[in-house]
Amino acid sequence: MLRLACWWLLSALLIAAPSSAAPRYLAPGAESRAISVSGSAEIKVPPDEVLLSVGVESRAVALADAKRANDAAVAKALAFLRASGVPDKDVQTDYVNIEPRYPYENDLKVVERLRPEFYVVRKSIGVRLGRIGAYEEVLAGLLANGAQYVHGIEFRTTQLRKHRDAARALAIRAAQEKADALAGQLGVRRGEVQAVSESYSGGWWRGGVGAWGNVGGGQGMQNVVQQAGAGGEDGGTLAVGQISVNATVNASFAIE
Repeated sequence: MLRLACWWLLSALLIAAPSSAAPRYLAPGAESRAISVSGSAEIKVPPDEVLLSVGVESRAVALADAKRANDAAVAKALAFLRASGVPDKDVQTDYVNIEPRYPYENDLKVVERLRPEFYVVRKSIGVRLGRIGAYEEVLAGLLANGAQYVHGIEFRTTQLRKHRDAARALAIRAAQEKADALAGQLGVRRGEVQAVSESYSGGWWRGGVGAWGNVGGGQGMQNVVQQAGAGGEDGGTLAVGQISVNATVNASFAIE
């Protein structure tokens, strides 16, 4: 009987003892509290360079004739660019694209025996212009000297890194001001930053064109817009305007 009583007492003590593997629960409010906000900034800057992409297309019954005509048209366009003062390092041509054109027939067996009606030879020319004011004259000259198509027109800024840094600084300030406003309305104070991320966009403007066609032409967000300079150059019909450089900063601040 004594042994039985001791065994029951030992079992009761083991059941009552706390287990070291038991989960621990934090008291409410013990975890970190934070305010998460987004700040964005946009800087308007005038572009200081333009990238042009034009196409030269030639057609002939004989492939050699189509290739010869295309080479002559490309040479004429390149000669115009040199005469206009565009440095050779700012001009680039791509490889020749050759496409045979066959007559349309419903009978596939007939088509297989047919020779091409003619050949299409294409080549593209890329031009970088550091003088925005020369854009209209150069584009018109290219179209009058061998080029038939405009693939793309892109206005850019060569100071993209500088403007992105400035936009990021404004976005950070916007995020801090947003966090301070929220903290003040909640009766708390903004603490140290806990997490931060950033993203960018803009810095160029691209005109819409076809492949071988004509020109087609739950967090708060606080926006900051800064005019960083006057846009465009006087004279002519070109209205360059300004391009946008955007930055966004997402940040979480501790609540004190």
